[in-house]
Amino acid sequence: MPDFKISASLEGHGDDVRAVAFPNPNAVLSASRDATVRLWKLVSTPPPTYDYTITSHGSAFINTLAYLPPTPQYPEGLVLSGGQDTIIEARQPGKASDDNADAMLLGHASNVCALDVSSEGGWVVSGSWDSTARLWRVGKWEAEVVLEDHQGSVWAVLAYDKDTVITGCADKIIRIFNTSGTLLKSIKDSRDVVRALCKLPPFHPTGAQFASAGNDGVIRLFTLQGQQVAELHGHESFIYSLDVLPSGELVSSGEDRTVRVWDGTQCVQTITHPAISVWGVAACKETGDIVTGASDRITRVFTRSEERVAIPEVVQQFEQTVRESAIPEQQVGKINKEQLPGTDFLKQKSGTKDGQVQMIREDNGSVTAHTWSAASQEWIAVGTVVDSAASSGKKTTYLGQDYDYVFDVDVEDGKPPLKLPFNVSQNPYDAATKFIQDNELPMTYLDQVAQFIVQNTQGATLGQASGPTPAGADPWGSENRYRPGDGSDAQQAQQAQQPSVPEPRPKILPQRSYLSIKSANLKVIAKKLGELNDQLVSSGSKDVSLSPSELETVVALCGELESSEKLQQSPAVGAGIPLLFKVATQWPVTNRLPGLDLLRLLAAATPATATIDYNGQDLFTGLQASGVFNAPLNANNAMLTFRMLANLFETDAGRQLAVSRFDQIIAAAKSALTNGGGANRNLTIAVATLYINFAVYLTSDERESAPESSEKGLVLLAELAQMVSGEKDSEAAYRSLVALGTLVKSLGEEIKSAAKEIYDVGQILGAVSGSGLGKEPRVKSIVGEIKEALS
Repeated sequence: MPDFKISASLEGHGDDVRAVAFPNPNAVLSASRDATVRLWKLVSTPPPTYDYTITSHGSAFINTLAYLPPTPQYPEGLVLSGGQDTIIEARQPGKASDDNADAMLLGHASNVCALDVSSEGGWVVSGSWDSTARLWRVGKWEAEVVLEDHQGSVWAVLAYDKDTVITGCADKIIRIFNTSGTLLKSIKDSRDVVRALCKLPPFHPTGAQFASAGNDGVIRLFTLQGQQVAELHGHESFIYSLDVLPSGELVSSGEDRTVRVWDGTQCVQTITHPAISVWGVAACKETGDIVTGASDRITRVFTRSEERVAIPEVVQQFEQTVRESAIPEQQVGKINKEQLPGTDFLKQKSGTKDGQVQMIREDNGSVTAHTWSAASQEWIAVGTVVDSAASSGKKTTYLGQDYDYVFDVDVEDGKPPLKLPFNVSQNPYDAATKFIQDNELPMTYLDQVAQFIVQNTQGATLGQASGPTPAGADPWGSENRYRPGDGSDAQQAQQAQQPSVPEPRPKILPQRSYLSIKSANLKVIAKKLGELNDQLVSSGSKDVSLSPSELETVVALCGELESSEKLQQSPAVGAGIPLLFKVATQWPVTNRLPGLDLLRLLAAATPATATIDYNGQDLFTGLQASGVFNAPLNANNAMLTFRMLANLFETDAGRQLAVSRFDQIIAAAKSALTNGGGANRNLTIAVATLYINFAVYLTSDERESAPESSEKGLVLLAELAQMVSGEKDSEAAYRSLVALGTLVKSLGEEIKSAAKEIYDVGQILGAVSGSGLGKEPRVKSIVGEIKEALS
């Protein structure tokens, strides 16, 4: 069998894609934490291209979906979805999201996390955190049978045949029921929480009839009599999803960033994703293609058919994002860099099995991971191993395992606190779920516990310590989505945890307030800066390293950043900022992140950042001279620099500096986006945020003279029109539209005429409306406002 290759990368969701389905060769379904279910229709081939419609938009996370094939009553079939709001929705795929659902299945008392359909039997089975599974008769839509024998969340359900249901539970037991609710068999051979189930074909070489998988990373194959006939080892973390191909091969996905293809008991292909979690995988029963949903918000289709492989640019981008992604150290265990082989190993040694992982010590001292492809007989780079956000400090051991954090949680007065362990490679909601289950707490605590984790880790995410940015992740700041008028960072952070609800939006143009990106974990940044400085000293680079007293000054400045009052009076400001500038401009390129990030924070915190003399240059000119925007572009360094430039608008002196360097900054942004940075969504969002601030300034009372503002406005309009016309990321496109709309709305007839006659903004907006982005309520709303301003 040939290897699977990327067929299409489907972007549009605003949060993790938690579940996928592949009902036929022309349609893919995806469900997300952004509270939407999307139907992706194949619109042309070759190469395969898709367009989506939002078939459902709820008010909370959607975690699971299933598809009921067409029936006389439902000729299009039915899309069933469930999630945090406890309601299962049944909806024909042709309906719009604001149409009434065909049915709303009510009965579960907590999050719905599993769905499956017996088309032959005419029923649906669901699983929930309320420790029950329920059978619903199609068309009747009432819970005919409630399976209550479980002692934990029912994470997986399988409609095995018209008379048999199998469930997988957090109590580590697999249960087989008949459709009357009678428990036929309990299988206790699982070692951990069961998260996935899959029916195997009659011709499976092991003779097994179904497969299970879960938190221990092992796939187990069973007969209906409860006999385990095989174990499949290869995954290195939780397994979330299983499905079977028409060939009889099994596919699995999990927390180790991979999808794996199994022929019998052998792994024949490993598909690494540029994401931490591959939440779901599903196979098309007609073509054998597969679809995956991941934590980087992207739905991907893979194929073995050459005619359905994506265009070379999409293939290259996927491979590049995998190579550049960051692998948390927890996933590979403790590493002794000195004992790792160098890059020659990859040319001299072959792997022993598909998916074998080999760590390599690069010439620059970093550690990269490579997996062996049995089909192509080569090692494939799959990322750089990085510290977790808290691993630069001492880890805490709890129950024999090392964690980045172990919190004390007071649940009841008079009783000792409960221990809540957490690694930043985990999703806060999954860690909160395990904590609640381990301590037998009510699931109503879930949001509160998850928010506690988010707040007390200060938004720490993977890659925060060093290394390349995982695609779709934000390594040094927050992942909050910007909504004009939301107010403070804290308010935005709080609101970002809740998916947006489709409701009428207030007018938001023109934008009047400046935006800044100020979230950070100062202790982590300071610690990492110290470690990198020690490496420079030990390698003999004392000419660029900081002396002990200089390092002490920088660490003191980090402490002062936690209090604006202390910062304004601190002597560390005048001495520390030039030292950080040295770090950001003279240290090895891959080590400059901590210096750039602290300058970003200082740009918003004190006008001194904009007024200090940097070796005879201003801040921007000095950074530009360091090559931060030059090719080959280091996207992370450039991203932090543009965040810093956006943050300058927080002070009068900062605004004056940014505006005085307007032409050079615009040229630098254009260069960065065209030299490879456009593929990094965090860099694009940083540039769009900066452009919003320029637009706010140019339309404010403190702007320069009208002619000069109009001239700069025309330059900015040209860049924004270019950005919007080619942007696929929802957040980057939205921010660019806000900036463009602010100019059109408030900067006079010259700008409006140029928008219509020179840059054809009307046509650009039409293209946005006709694309997947145009289906998002906030994008649709802002496009409408701009069109109104142009009329």
